[in-house]
Formats: sequence, C-alpha cells, structure tokens
Amino acid sequence: MDPLNAFVPGRRCEIAGAANGPLQGLTFAVKDLIDVAGWPTGGGNPDWERANPVPVRHAWVVERLLSAGASIIGKTATDEVSLGILGENPFTGTPLNPAAPDRVPGGSSSGSASAVAGGVCDFALGTDTGGSVRVPSSFSGLFGIRPTHGRLDFRGITVQAPTSDTVGWMARDPAVFAAVGETLFGEPLPDALPTRLLVATDAFAFADPAVSEALMPLVDRLADIVGARAEITLAPQGLSVWQAAQRCLQSSESLRTFAPWLDQYNPRMQFGVARNLALASLITDADRNKAALMREEARARLRLLLPPGTILCLPTTPFPAPVLGQSVSALAFPRERITCLACLGGLTGSPQVNLPGATVDGAPVGLSIVGPRGSDTALLAVARAFMDE
Repeated sequence: MDPLNAFVPGRRCEIAGAANGPLQGLTFAVKDLIDVAGWPTGGGNPDWERANPVPVRHAWVVERLLSAGASIIGKTATDEVSLGILGENPFTGTPLNPAAPDRVPGGSSSGSASAVAGGVCDFALGTDTGGSVRVPSSFSGLFGIRPTHGRLDFRGITVQAPTSDTVGWMARDPAVFAAVGETLFGEPLPDALPTRLLVATDAFAFADPAVSEALMPLVDRLADIVGARAEITLAPQGLSVWQAAQRCLQSSESLRTFAPWLDQYNPRMQFGVARNLALASLITDADRNKAALMREEARARLRLLLPPGTILCLPTTPFPAPVLGQSVSALAFPRERITCLACLGGLTGSPQVNLPGATVDGAPVGLSIVGPRGSDTALLAVARAFMDE
C-alpha cells in the first residue's frame, strides 16, 4: 500500500542499515535517480530502465548512510530524469503533498518530499540541479539542503547537468537533518554560528507579497540568532538575467547528457520535458559563452557578499505550491518564476538550506539561507538553532 503515491510501483526496496552507527534506527527513502544495488534505477520514465542496467553497487551516498546505520524503506518517484520542478509525472502519477493535499508536491524529488512530509520515513535523498530539493522542501514544509557543488560524491547518481548537479536530503526534524549532514560531510556541526545576516531585498520583492509577509517573522527570528542584519541586492543584473544564464547552461548540459539515449531509444516523454530538450538544441556557442560569463559574475557577487561568518536569506519559492491539475500552458510562467529564485544554487554552487515554518493560505512556504562555498555544516547549525528558538 502506498496512499501517498510516493514510491515507485512494484515490490518495495528495503535494505537494513548497519547494526551500529550514528544513524542507527533511522529510515530513509531514495529518489529513483540514485543507485541502490540490485534494484533498477527507473528515472521516472518508462524507457529509462531498459537503457540502463540494474546497478551492482550502491551510490556513494547510499552506501555511506547504510554504513551509518540508517535503513532504506523504498525508492521514490521523480519527475522524468530530474527534468521537472513541480512533481507531476503522467507515467507514474503525482505524489501527494501531505502538507497541502490539493497542491503539487514540487519536483523533481517529489516522492522523497511526500514520503518525509507524510511521516513514512525520517529523511529522504533527492537530487538538486535547478531546485529539485529546495522547491519540494518549500512546498511541503520540510528542511532541505542543496550542498556546495562538488562537496558530496555524485557516483552512482543519474547525471543531468554536471556543473550544477548535487545530491541533498529532506527531513521533518532538525536533529535528524543535522545528523545526516554530520554523517555525509564527515564533520561535526560547528558550535559557533555566523554573525552577520544579509536580507536579499530584490528576492523578497520578487516573491508574492503574501509570501514576503509570511516569511518576515522567520527572518526576524534568524536575525536574533545570527546578530547583525543588513539589506542587500542579490542580483544587480536582475534575477531573471541570472535565471536565463542558468537555464542556458543547464539545458545545454542536459541535452548533451541525454542525447545518446534520445538518439538510440526515442523514448516516450511528456510534452514539457521533450519541448525543453528540443529547445536546448537551438542554443548556440555564443549563448553558452554569454551565460558562462554571467555565471562568473554571479559567483564573484556571492564571494563579495559572503565572506566567512556571513549568510544571506531569501524566499525559497515565490509562492506556495500551485494547485493540482493545471494545464501545461498555465504553469509555464510560474515555473519561470520559481527558477528565478532557485537559479542561485546551480549558478554559484553555494550551499542553500530551506527552513520551514511559514504558510500562505494554509500551504507551506520556505525561507532559504545561503552561505559561502563549503559552509554546509554552518548552515545546518543555523537550522538547528533556528528551531531551538
């Protein structure tokens, strides 16, 4: 039985963790883009599995968690080969958003978010290239992290866009969220917290007014924890300019990644996924060079804004989860708005954590904290302190 529709159909993947370890007794789910030895990696597409043999080794991140004592309770649904942000999949169905049942769960780590928010497991793995852990975390009221790009080993995980791909996780409980981080990063959370908080006013202005208003108490609480507070403009060129650069680079790499599969297997795909891959074929070298320059500017901007001891905050998503069942065309512009806020992660490679705690019209919206590259455990420490307030 799977009332959440969170797991891949068929026999449930269940693997016991080590008898001892820091995560002993915890359970987790694995997004169906991440290899578990002896179990197919289906990728959310009916034709992906036949082109990819059953893995004989666990992905690094899975092996690390099992060795730490956590046990797998299933593999979870995903948007097709991670190319989605809302969590609606016509082939496997849409996982339930337990925090807002009339709304989408967010994607592409939709099943992982559903399983955690529904209380089926303690935490779940997802991938985040353009927002696929952060967005479902915001929509489902969860803690979620996109680590520093390259910080965690990506072996055994379906690649989309290598310069942006990361593996992250979601949890309901901040202590569990932190414990998973200590295990995967191989270091304890620091005792000292950042001492300066920047508030990205352009990002808050870009979000719906109701979202910005709902997040302000969270910002105030965060400022009380961190100390000094200042308002800044995150993207002087414009968030949409950053988003266009990230979309160009990510789409180009995605097409390069999946081109051999498309060419050999002519797979079945939903319209939105196929359309975006087709549009990627029109991107020129000049487009990519311009986007790469914008990426260098964005990274320089983050280095300038975020010296050690400083973090910034912004809305994770500009609105709560859209209602279920809307047309492809009706959701086209909302998707663009979501990625205007989410592009920061892939473009700069900085770590980002979603903090739950606010709602709009009864549906969750999250506040993100971003730190300098390599400050992952500091962000986890802030998240833990945030919930202790």
